[in-house]
Amino acid sequence: MKSLLGRRPSPALVISLIALFVSLSGVSYGVATGFIDSREIKNNEVRSLDIRNNQIRTRDLRNNEVRGIDIRNSTIQSRDIGLNQVTGLDVREDTLQKVPSALLADTATRATSAAAADTAGSAGSVGGVTLRRISYAGEQGSGFVDLVDISGLKLQARCVAGVSPELEVQATTTVANSEITTSFASPPPDLDFDPGDNVLVVDDAPNETGQVVFAASTGAVVTVDALARQEANGVRGASDDCGFFGIAQAG
Repeated sequence: MKSLLGRRPSPALVISLIALFVSLSGVSYGVATGFIDSREIKNNEVRSLDIRNNQIRTRDLRNNEVRGIDIRNSTIQSRDIGLNQVTGLDVREDTLQKVPSALLADTATRATSAAAADTAGSAGSVGGVTLRRISYAGEQGSGFVDLVDISGLKLQARCVAGVSPELEVQATTTVANSEITTSFASPPPDLDFDPGDNVLVVDDAPNETGQVVFAASTGAVVTVDALARQEANGVRGASDDCGFFGIAQAG
């Protein structure tokens, strides 16, 4: 027993014990003080389960390092984008539909083109829509005059003699199982409209604006927006007593 206690440790054993003590005390010190850094962590060993939820912040991310492949598809929402930050360069144009204001602009273009057709019965076509100008002025006692014949709808007008002039606009069709309605006549005519029917779509109607709508069984639709006028002293200062002026649009 004395021989064992009396033996001195070798220099190698002393150095090994010192190294073990330093390494253990260093790790313990780092754990106790929170000073473990990347040198104490083996590469590629920190995983998602080692990080507390909601602890990674903006300051922990390098600028310009988050990319499209790091974001789950279809998870970016409107609230994630700053106001007025998406520009035309960010949008694929061929995926956009026509906005309501553009549809109104198309209507305005058609109306302008129709107004340019300044001859009675003249026609124009814009975007597959046919436009025809309607213009009628007649004296009391005149017979029916053709106004327009388009997409199966034919309109004729006359000025009926009497104490006061009365404007009549008559509609006929060549397409069976069609429908027609009007805001000029009171009461409006039956919607059922077949060949051989003669329907008064304007009956009297002094100085009124209104609309006649014809829907053919072929799918064609004709809309007539017009002004109906009748005056004993003449329409627009002329000798004519009745007038019907407007635009027929077929599509």
